[in-house]
Amino acid sequence: VNYLPMLRLLVRPPSSSIVAAPYRRVLASQFSNRASWGDVLSDSSSGSGAYVQRNPPFNTGVRFVPQQEAWVIERFGRFNRIVTGGLELFVPFIERIAYVHSLKEETLLNPTQSAITLDNVPIQIDGVLYFKIVDPYKASYGVGNAIFALRQLAQTTMRSVVGGMTLDSTFKEREHLNAEIVNEANKASLNWGIDCIRHEVREIVPPANVIKAMEMQVEADRRKRAEILQSEGERQAAINSAEGKRQSAILISEAYHVEQVNQAKGRAEAVMLEAKAQAEALLLQSEASAKSLEMLASAVTVPGGEKAVALRIASEYISAFERLGGRSSTIIVPANVNDATGMVAQALTMFDALSNKNKPAEISATNISPFFSKVGVTSPPQK
Repeated sequence: VNYLPMLRLLVRPPSSSIVAAPYRRVLASQFSNRASWGDVLSDSSSGSGAYVQRNPPFNTGVRFVPQQEAWVIERFGRFNRIVTGGLELFVPFIERIAYVHSLKEETLLNPTQSAITLDNVPIQIDGVLYFKIVDPYKASYGVGNAIFALRQLAQTTMRSVVGGMTLDSTFKEREHLNAEIVNEANKASLNWGIDCIRHEVREIVPPANVIKAMEMQVEADRRKRAEILQSEGERQAAINSAEGKRQSAILISEAYHVEQVNQAKGRAEAVMLEAKAQAEALLLQSEASAKSLEMLASAVTVPGGEKAVALRIASEYISAFERLGGRSSTIIVPANVNDATGMVAQALTMFDALSNKNKPAEISATNISPFFSKVGVTSPPQK
């Protein structure tokens, strides 16, 4: 069939409108779409982001079907077949491209709508529904306008799900909200040849007074956390200070203990050294005394030794009284302090008794008086 004359008549109709009218009706019937989704959807230039269904193309006999598109072909007004990507041949005037469906995953804007939560808070909510046509035949003949029905279903499902949740749950459980909307939408959309993949809530706007109350709640919660953190910081600081004082006290006590131990050890060592020195001194004194006694004993045995001993005793006796007189003004002395001769005689008698050699020599005042005259005593005392 040659379509060129028809196209010329459509673009440049003849002067006679009676001749051009039949051709225009034929061409208009080829471009018509009885259930075009584009009638109820805005295009992408509007900025709504809604799904756009383009009108079916004109049947020129030979057409190239784009990839990921499904064309529903009708013959004599009845469904004939579904064609997908590739070269296709059509019978003009007999077959008609009734519907064109995209098999890609598409997005459908769920416009802002009002809903009431379980705790009776009105909110404004909107979202985006992601869907895909899986059966072009059901999408064409299962419902009058599948996309419009899908949008209404998503809106009513969103209201129903939000009505069973509190306001806080709508913010915290968005995943649950989206899953419930998808599940409820798929129960009806599968009969329309459409599979709802997922739904995303875009924005939830509560009333102004609720927003103000939420802001106050958030501020109070932040203030509470700040006070808790401050109190925990003060508590930790007090614990650290107490622990520091405890460690300091322990170290001071340990240092004092070590100091006392060291001092005690020092005193003990000093006492031991002093005792040792005293013992050595006593030993030396005893050795010197022993040697002195040995020398004295040997001196007594020689002729004139007794007289030397008597002279020594008398000298020591007188020196002792001299030392006593120089220390204090009050002196207690024996009653016979002038009897130096008797004292010397007693000392010699004791010496002879200890020596165990001879009997005690009889020493009288007459035989020792010369010795007292030599030490300054004029005469022995008389009874």
